Amino acid sequence: MTGKLPENIAYFARALRIAGVAVGPGAVIEAVEALADGALGGREDVYWALHAIFVKKHEDSLLYDQAFRLFWRRRALIEKLMAQMSPVSPGADAQPEKAEAGALRVAEAFAPPRREDREPPTELTELTARLTVSDRETLKSRDFAQMSAAEIARAKQLIAQLRLPIDTVPTRRFRPAQQGRRIDPRATFRRSLRGGGGTIDLAFRERAEIHPPVVALVDISGSMAEYSRIFLHFLHAITEKRRVHSFVFGTRLTNITRMLRARDPDEALALAGRAAPDWEGGTRISTALHAFNRVWSRRVLSGGAVVLLFTDGLERHLDGQLGFEMDRLHRSCRQLVWLNPLLRFDAFEARASGIRAMLPHVDSFRPIHNLAAMADLCAALSPDAERKSDPRQWLKRAS
Repeated sequence: MTGKLPENIAYFARALRIAGVAVGPGAVIEAVEALADGALGGREDVYWALHAIFVKKHEDSLLYDQAFRLFWRRRALIEKLMAQMSPVSPGADAQPEKAEAGALRVAEAFAPPRREDREPPTELTELTARLTVSDRETLKSRDFAQMSAAEIARAKQLIAQLRLPIDTVPTRRFRPAQQGRRIDPRATFRRSLRGGGGTIDLAFRERAEIHPPVVALVDISGSMAEYSRIFLHFLHAITEKRRVHSFVFGTRLTNITRMLRARDPDEALALAGRAAPDWEGGTRISTALHAFNRVWSRRVLSGGAVVLLFTDGLERHLDGQLGFEMDRLHRSCRQLVWLNPLLRFDAFEARASGIRAMLPHVDSFRPIHNLAAMADLCAALSPDAERKSDPRQWLKRAS
């Protein structure tokens, strides 16, 4: 094959791989053959042809979109590629664009290696996954959407170390106890019969206590993609120690509890992505809450469950049903915590109709955009934690 088509496709695939998209050599060959056929009409056809070959997971779509626009940003480059099969690699004369989610990782993938990186290493060095104090402090305040690929990898290591507080709630069931004020009649009779009935050997019991389950409802729409993926890593980490029921929703509700039980977090998220066909789509919060309240509420909200609602509250199809479903969910659980990434903005105000309909029915309204917010969430779920101001105060500020 003549021209620079194979070189450009290989370079584009290598940049995707550096940015975090799993692209193998077989996919590069398929991409070259697909573009060499000449059956593609224009830029849109090339975009979706390469998307079908290189993107295998929902969460990789955003990185692919950033990389494609950065690589083919020179004017009419796609048309020249299709007509002449010998495009020139894009230069750096394009106008800078506003930073978007995932743009930093893509920019690092296209950046040339440093001079010291080009020299062959003289000795092998064993790298450690431990982070210094300064690294931890920097990552705690860094927004998830603006992290590089290396910072996200370090953040995942810190997320895996987070643990929920040891809180317990009493149940209706009883368990044997060494002593106490409640006598167990059946166990006492059995003990007495073993000794012939001459003496009465008292047995005691107490109420059993369990860790309350955690139920997570995660918004996976396009505006929440960068944050929901990291939050699912958090749910995967606490699933090993607590009973967690995880649901994702965009235009429909999907139960991914079994998927997140996989040992490897990347495998768990890949399984969850395949199970949810509406990943990075639209948002229908009231429809998802209605499906949860009607089908899953009685199954998973027993035992004093804590519900973590992860969404920005920007409902597109707003009606009176959203407030009704939020009130029903609030009455069915012990505590309803709303996690909203929009709270990362200091000038945030509860002016959107969806947010105003949901706020009266939550117990806590918290940000969830960095590691510090996740650590604060774990501390806030403790029964001894101080309750902050009523979430309804946000309605008064916006009025």
